[in-house]
Amino acid sequence: MRVVTAPPTDGIAELAFSKTSDLLAAASWSNEVRIWEVMGDGSTVAKAMYSHEAPVLTCQWSQDGSKLASGGADSAGRLFDVTTGQPTQFAKHDGPIKSLRWIDGPNIVATGSWDKYIKYWDLRQQSPISSVALTDRLYSMDTHGSLLVAATADRQIAMYDMSNPTVPFRTMESPLKMQTRVVSCFSTGGGFAVGSIEGRVAIQYTELKDAQGNFSFKCHRDGAPAARDSSVYAVNAISFHPVYGTFATAGSDGGFTFWDKDSKQKLKVFNKQPLPISTATFNRNGTIYAYAVSYDWSKGYTGAPTEQKNAIMLCPVIETDIKPRKK
Repeated sequence: MRVVTAPPTDGIAELAFSKTSDLLAAASWSNEVRIWEVMGDGSTVAKAMYSHEAPVLTCQWSQDGSKLASGGADSAGRLFDVTTGQPTQFAKHDGPIKSLRWIDGPNIVATGSWDKYIKYWDLRQQSPISSVALTDRLYSMDTHGSLLVAATADRQIAMYDMSNPTVPFRTMESPLKMQTRVVSCFSTGGGFAVGSIEGRVAIQYTELKDAQGNFSFKCHRDGAPAARDSSVYAVNAISFHPVYGTFATAGSDGGFTFWDKDSKQKLKVFNKQPLPISTATFNRNGTIYAYAVSYDWSKGYTGAPTEQKNAIMLCPVIETDIKPRKK
């Protein structure tokens, strides 16, 4: 296990690895986006940093690794060019940008906001090319291929095909009873996982003909699941492995676990950290699992520690821990 040098000084909202190299970016409540290069021996070198005017809530790399997009509570989307080292503003909402994702190539970015809109931006022009009205504030969003999945504050989930990006081809209420924390698309396509504040994850297939494969399970809980005194924690991150299609969950309990959805098995449980894990991700080939040990605001402002002790950890992924197992 290695520790990233000079982590952000406030809560870490999202981690993102480049699709072409081992550059790691972190969006932070300190109004900053920081970028490191992970070296072959697991050490890290700080490469760049740029700022928003308020906490940064999301960041994602372009497919070619040349640009990093970020969004935050300043209601702005910013674009960092790796070659020039300069950030520029490309997006604007009427509320904080909670999540953003690149769509099919180097020029289109989707931004989702608490202003209850998704906007699609062509980076070659200043105005959004289209926008989508949501039923409530956007809490989480993810894409894979032509699929975009958006989860809102009213526990609604909308699925969009990027060939017709402004009209959902299917909407549903979350199968989980409590507030949605995260949605994450399968790395193999065809579905997504939902995580909630109640320590549950639901596996959902997008096609109704595959609905028999849908299921949910409990995780990130202390004590026996049925016990009255069991503690329940939010699921903050669901990350699918880019090679095997298995996945990791991380939560407010400071723990993370590897799972196989196809065999419905728990693959590996790791030792818990002293603070919540607020965000996590695999690198491009699945050999590194990066996670942030940081306050996740699950207990509100009054629950924040008086002294932030943030850390970004790099866990080498052992193949036998993440590879699918027979049913």
